[in-house]
Amino acid sequence: MTNVVRLNTPFRQNSIAARQAALLACFANFRRGSEDVFWLKENAEALNILESTGAELTADALDVHQGFYDEIEDRLEFFPQYYRFLLSICLDLEDLGGLGSKSERLVEWAASSGLVEAELSDLQRAEARRLCQRRGIDPVRKDIGLNDRLRRFAHRPETFSMPNKKAAYELTHIVFYLSEYGRKDPELDDAFFESLTFSGTLAFLDQNTDLLSEICIAMRFAGHTPPEIWENWLLSHSRLFCVLQDSEEALSDDYHQFLMVNWFMATAGKGGFGSNIPYGRVTFHQPKVTAVPLHELSETVYRMGTNRSDDWQSMRSAVSDRLSEEAQAVVTAAEAANDRFDAFFAGFARVGLQGARS
Repeated sequence: MTNVVRLNTPFRQNSIAARQAALLACFANFRRGSEDVFWLKENAEALNILESTGAELTADALDVHQGFYDEIEDRLEFFPQYYRFLLSICLDLEDLGGLGSKSERLVEWAASSGLVEAELSDLQRAEARRLCQRRGIDPVRKDIGLNDRLRRFAHRPETFSMPNKKAAYELTHIVFYLSEYGRKDPELDDAFFESLTFSGTLAFLDQNTDLLSEICIAMRFAGHTPPEIWENWLLSHSRLFCVLQDSEEALSDDYHQFLMVNWFMATAGKGGFGSNIPYGRVTFHQPKVTAVPLHELSETVYRMGTNRSDDWQSMRSAVSDRLSEEAQAVVTAAEAANDRFDAFFAGFARVGLQGARS
């Protein structure tokens, strides 16, 4: 698969700004209707990435959102449950291209209406705070322990040494919000960084482009350079995406992986958004993996039963002998990328109950 596509474009895409404008038009006009919550999600993500990377758009790039922007007050009033999506889109439209100055009033209304008080999750409260603070309002200013609780979540690296994608994604978003998307030091300690590294090791073993991209972005936002092995794999994988113009293809595609890997590339100074975007309904596809090293490794260790231990050095040979050649290669690369692989494996092996067995 390649990213060479059949084009029917109304303008030349000979610059990154033109390609980004075509991407925005794709999400705004051709994949879903604006009444669909998934339209909100896709457009909020695309705009957020462009705003956080300091994109310089063409003069008319945001025209595709003018109608939505014109009626955003009505949408926020009637759909307050989606206030984070709506505020995010409004803020980014203004900060990317100066469509207007509505967001300050909308932020004030969201804060005074107590919308943040309906959030059950500290992560959602942190996102709402970050959005509102972009216009100088802190809706959770009385919650002085919020940042401490967010950091405490990461202070047990063992949590992130076993497969748990939800926890790993939450970890990256904590960094996004604490760092204001790379604009300030999130003040992460060694335990937090080890949790990121363990999560990245799992994502690499899983060959998960989406999650590994987010982890590499989070590391850079925290002032760390991700392992070269991870970044090189993401770069090689990014060249294999296929962007298709297709009016029949299902929209349960790999658009998010496409956005994340291009965001990673832009954040790392390695390009990004190099694909031409066909005019009309577009779907995004990454190559299907031919092996699942993480599943193989986990199944192998589990099947060893009481013969398994948390000592990677003593387990390496026995484990490797039971893996496919492709899985062996990925595990070897994962070990080379993480100088704390022994500590990672001690958690991954999960032998905590062995001593308690009768």
